[in-house]
Amino acid sequence: MTTTTGNPVGEEHVSRSPLSRLQHLLHAQATIGPAVVLLIAIVVFALLSDRFLQPGNISLVLQQVAVVGTLAVGQTIVILTAGIDLSCGAIMVLTSIVMAKISAETGLPGVPALVLGFLVGTVCGLLNGLLVTRLKLPPFIVTLGTLNVFFALNLWYSHSATIRGTDMPRLLLWTGETFTIGGTRVTYGSVIMVLLVAAMAFVLKNTAWGRHVYATGDDPEASRLSGIRTARVLFSVYAAAGAVYALAAWILIGRIASASPQAGQFENLDSITAVVIGGTSLFGGRGAIVGSLIGALIVGVFRNGLALAGVDVLWQTFAVGVLIIAAVSIDQWIRKVKP
Repeated sequence: MTTTTGNPVGEEHVSRSPLSRLQHLLHAQATIGPAVVLLIAIVVFALLSDRFLQPGNISLVLQQVAVVGTLAVGQTIVILTAGIDLSCGAIMVLTSIVMAKISAETGLPGVPALVLGFLVGTVCGLLNGLLVTRLKLPPFIVTLGTLNVFFALNLWYSHSATIRGTDMPRLLLWTGETFTIGGTRVTYGSVIMVLLVAAMAFVLKNTAWGRHVYATGDDPEASRLSGIRTARVLFSVYAAAGAVYALAAWILIGRIASASPQAGQFENLDSITAVVIGGTSLFGGRGAIVGSLIGALIVGVFRNGLALAGVDVLWQTFAVGVLIIAAVSIDQWIRKVKP
């Protein structure tokens, strides 16, 4: 009697249910789910309000997303290492105040002011990385502490006063200037955000550093045993994130045409929301920068669409909360995938 053998992998694939196939697809391509949600949201809100797809409204959404989307890039590389950064908003605001105030009070030109701002943001990120890697403290506790430290420094240095755009060099406000594409006004800050997303996506996918970031988040002990210096990777990730937050500070100044110590206080939560909704796992090792951009767009589209539909701000916040819970629940389900 002959026995017929088949390809085990093929048999497993055939035996999978549609739900299991979907689970494997989302595990392999983390950005598919968020992209579908974004597309559905755009269609629904376009049907609910004829103003939603008008050029002026699209421009408004892009401007609102630029700051959060930029912060989400830094937040993503931190979360990919199974960490989290609650201090990103505070670093951004502190950096914006430093750049704006020193240029307004001393007449420092735009380029040196920007360099100083990027230095401040990077140093703040280095402090987070130092506490996480040297003292072995949990990232949540470290960044919760530095959130308060940086915010207090921000209030102390600014004296709780807003620096007006008229007192700053034009370069600091340049990110808020616009150009027109197909009737839609696009800010240079939005362009910077897109270029940053593309650059970081390339780095994560095509460099040894990017592969080490994913490996450290997926299994730090196995990564260490394979020769990856995980502490150095974590340290560099927080430093890079700090530099990204400084870039977000520049975009923020252009967005509001001033530097306010009260601006962007809660952007840390919005950046985490964007990253989670965008398909990056809070447990590290899986996700994509492009997904975080899509997540930021989802939040922006939901809030804008619900506002146009006349929904109270309370329920807009409620909807975003539901999105977060749904995204984390789906992530937990996807993590259970069996190869």
